[in-house]
Amino acid sequence: MSAKNDLCIMVSDNKSEHENRHVSIKEDYDFDYSQRGQWLRAAVLGATDGLVSVASLMMGVGAVKHDVRAMILTGFAGLVAGACSMAIGEFVSVYSQRDVEVAQMKRDRKNAGNNDQESEKEALPNPIQAAAASACAFMIGAIIPLLAAAFIVNHKIRLGVVVATVSLALVIFGWIGAVLGKTPVLKSCLRLLVGGWMAMVVTFALTKWIGSTGL
Repeated sequence: MSAKNDLCIMVSDNKSEHENRHVSIKEDYDFDYSQRGQWLRAAVLGATDGLVSVASLMMGVGAVKHDVRAMILTGFAGLVAGACSMAIGEFVSVYSQRDVEVAQMKRDRKNAGNNDQESEKEALPNPIQAAAASACAFMIGAIIPLLAAAFIVNHKIRLGVVVATVSLALVIFGWIGAVLGKTPVLKSCLRLLVGGWMAMVVTFALTKWIGSTGL
């Protein structure tokens, strides 16, 4: 009888373990990864924008000037201006979205006769947090090419190091975005990498051409 009872307990444990595993797998598949879309878009966009825009500015200046100081000052100016622009743009965008959602909540509350405003306010986007996050993400991306070029004296080596560093950072940003968003890694990395290369090549080539004309 004792052996029989032990056998019953073991079956019960296995069944419970199977049910827990089934629930865990079901919750993983039911998770809506699109919920990450808003903050993921802002973070990846801000960091990538800072990386590519500042690197392209530095490559453009490097096409006509060999002085490392000129490249660093240009990159730093791009970092400050870009971070301010991203913060202001994100603040205005999120605040406009907040106004629309507040107006819709008022209409819904009026129709339903519901006066619970506290829970509704918690669900609203915060424009100040969004602006700060966007500016920080931009600065994180922008500081990478600045650090890559800061300590290299030789002009050609400096340009090559900037391109290599920016390329590696673009691959890393693409990988992070793909992993967090559960999207194809290779496609995400290639998209960012090709876009960054195009921006740097176009900026370098046009600045070189304009500089050669003597303007």
